[in-house]
Amino acid sequence: MAESASRIPESRKHTIPVKFVVAALRHAFAAGVDVEMVLERAGIAPDLLQVPQALVSTEQFVAFIQTLWLMMRDEFLGFCPNEASKLGTFAMMCYTAIHCGSLRRALYRGMFYYDLMTDAFHVSLTRETDRAVLHFENRRMDDPDHFLTECWLVIWHGFACWLVGKRIPIVDAEFAYPEPAHTAEYRRMFYARQTRFDAPRTAISFPLSYLDLPVIQNEHTLKAFLKTSPADLLVKPKNDDSLTGRIRALLRQRSDYPEFEQVAAELLLTPQTLRRRLKDEGSSYQQIKDNLRRDTAVYFLSRPELSIDEIALQLGFSEPSAFHRAFKKWTGVTPGVYRQEKSLRPAQD
Repeated sequence: MAESASRIPESRKHTIPVKFVVAALRHAFAAGVDVEMVLERAGIAPDLLQVPQALVSTEQFVAFIQTLWLMMRDEFLGFCPNEASKLGTFAMMCYTAIHCGSLRRALYRGMFYYDLMTDAFHVSLTRETDRAVLHFENRRMDDPDHFLTECWLVIWHGFACWLVGKRIPIVDAEFAYPEPAHTAEYRRMFYARQTRFDAPRTAISFPLSYLDLPVIQNEHTLKAFLKTSPADLLVKPKNDDSLTGRIRALLRQRSDYPEFEQVAAELLLTPQTLRRRLKDEGSSYQQIKDNLRRDTAVYFLSRPELSIDEIALQLGFSEPSAFHRAFKKWTGVTPGVYRQEKSLRPAQD
């Protein structure tokens, strides 16, 4: 029996813009990596890299990053000139951190560990009134697209959440460079209450009290964690308490897409208030529906269980032609082309 949209794991119902795949490959060609082989093992069609609005599934992206690390034998992926990070460096850092009594001590130990490994970047932790601030300083990385910078912030936050077994809410996410075209992706990566660009620093902040939480992980849980980390920390959804996240979660539990007024009523808000608050988050009900449909479509098209017409029906389209038009608008290719290119790659289950 085919999976219903509400039963798909949330981690599989997100997608990653192909621009992040392109950014990760910046130093792979110079390192002599067989990029086509990396993409093939991840189930990503090379042609998709030429389509600016194309998307890949989270499963594909995790497999891509893991394969790229193995092929380059460098956890920094070449972004730190003349300083490769040997495979296993992150694992050793984790091992030293789990033996600390509190999150504060674990983060300090991890930062000290990387300071011994490289001077191409520096991660630091400071206190500002009631907030803890995690800074990332690019000292001499070759990272014009800020790929590794953003990856490290996401990884450190995800690692901190894992250490204490709780979601740590990000209050502010600040970036010391201009706002990019794909700003919406930052909301999904960080779920920060406020995101700022052209800031004086690149940092994330969270409530200071979390630093005193005990580290609850051990060598047994670390072994399971390292089977997919840190790659899956880049795509693992955090619990999003924004209105956008709440509406997305609400829609995942339904087999239809209710009217906007009905959603507002379920959230105990007036339609006017809900519309205004979504606008403050840089979102809208239509955008939430489109993104959920898009991500679910990419998941289903990567699997053989449903025909394209059945996928269209599952997603609430009245006609397959409407789904074809929408999917091409979202990704730059038709559903048939996407499935055909995916089918040319080995299955990644």
